[in-house]
Parts: sequence; C-alpha cells; structure tokens
Amino acid sequence: QVQLVESGGGLVQPGGSLRLSCAASGIIFSHYVMGWYRQASGKQRELVATITSGGTTQYVESAKGRFTISRDNAKNTVYLQMNSLKPEDTAVYYCQARHALFQENTYWGQGTQVTVSA
Repeated sequence: QVQLVESGGGLVQPGGSLRLSCAASGIIFSHYVMGWYRQASGKQRELVATITSGGTTQYVESAKGRFTISRDNAKNTVYLQMNSLKPEDTAVYYCQARHALFQENTYWGQGTQVTVSA
C-alpha cells in the first residue's frame, strides 16, 4: 500500500519560511520523480517543483529563487523549503510520486495547508 504523508504546513506571516516534508512508503523511492503541487481555493492544482532521483530539479516560475525542493533517498522523504512567502502562496500543498518510466503509476498525498497572512 502506497502512502505519501505530508507535514510542515501552517500559518506564517508574509516574508516567513516553512519547510514541508513528505514521507513515502510502499514504493521504491529511487524509482520515482517526486513533486510538490498546490491548489489555492477556487483554482486548479498547479505544479510547484519536481526532483528526480538523481537530483535534477524543476520549478514553476513563481517559486524560483524562493523555494527549494530536495530529497533524501535513504529516508524516502522529499522536502520543500519555502522562503520569502507571499499571501499568494496560500494553498493546500500536495506531494506527488510519479514513476520515472511508468508514469501511470502516480500517487498523491492528502495535502497540507499553507496559509500566508499577517
């Protein structure tokens, strides 16, 4: 049974930082591209960042220079360090695991709320 469990969300003031974590189980972690997506209220889910097993990263334009995705293959965990947070970063953040070869094997976490507000 595949499980992706996110943690680290919460309420933070503009300009603040949060670090999200996603612990994976039930998959061979190194076979998966890991990603963070977000969905703001009333909007479609959008990609934030992805990271391959080898460490190649990709970011949405609005996250470049502020967010950093990383992974620890020994701990089966992916992280998203978010700095200089803005109110428009407010959303539910979801972890995704997508098999590097068989992309139909894609799994999602339950999501964690991030709220940026004064």
